[in-house]
Amino acid sequence: MLEIEGLTARYGSIAALRGASLSVGAGEVVGLIGPNGAGKTTLLSSVCGLLAPAVGRITFEGNDITGRSPEQLLRSGIALVPEHRRIFADLTVEENLRIGGVTVPAVQRAELLDEMAERFAVLKEKWDVPAGYLSGGEAQQLAIGRALMSAPRLLMMDEPSLGLAPMLVDTVFELIATLREQGRTLLVVEQNAARMLAAADRAYVLRSGAVVATGTGAELRRRDDLFDTFVGGQGVS
Repeated sequence: MLEIEGLTARYGSIAALRGASLSVGAGEVVGLIGPNGAGKTTLLSSVCGLLAPAVGRITFEGNDITGRSPEQLLRSGIALVPEHRRIFADLTVEENLRIGGVTVPAVQRAELLDEMAERFAVLKEKWDVPAGYLSGGEAQQLAIGRALMSAPRLLMMDEPSLGLAPMLVDTVFELIATLREQGRTLLVVEQNAARMLAAADRAYVLRSGAVVATGTGAELRRRDDLFDTFVGGQGVS
């Protein structure tokens, strides 16, 4: 579904990605792990049009999407749950979700709203509450729901468990598991490497802007040397 070939991206003179390549097949959950500053967020930003690659090619469902605008990519079926959620604090939960569905027909938008209310019970309870009053876990669920409102064929998440209490981290990974069971395609950047590898079909390890390892979640979980060298000694159990 998604193919990234030789991607280099820069912030001014600084190369944040250096010839990175990866693929995501339809129905897969693919993890992207690595230390801070490895280029993980930069890669997602390049895929969803927030940052134009300097070199390389990105294809989605066989179409070259390199350098397309975020709006074009959203309409093409790619959605991002950004780091730090980026919800609209002054708008209600329902209004945030409706904004997420602006690219789909009105009838489908109404159906998706009903689906989000059923999927996220805590959001349904706060349907008319301004999003700024939500807890961190509630806000993360809203950010995920807002992305799902565009009916994406590829859902990307950037650090979905960041800053959450352990119980809420469980909620995020339970949702990822549910989406996987439903046949959704996910590319997830996650700082909790052990949990991500347990949830993923495959994963890539980034360091200093380059892909340094890839494999199934189970294969990478067995690589203690990999974690010591590339993920700052964060062990896997």
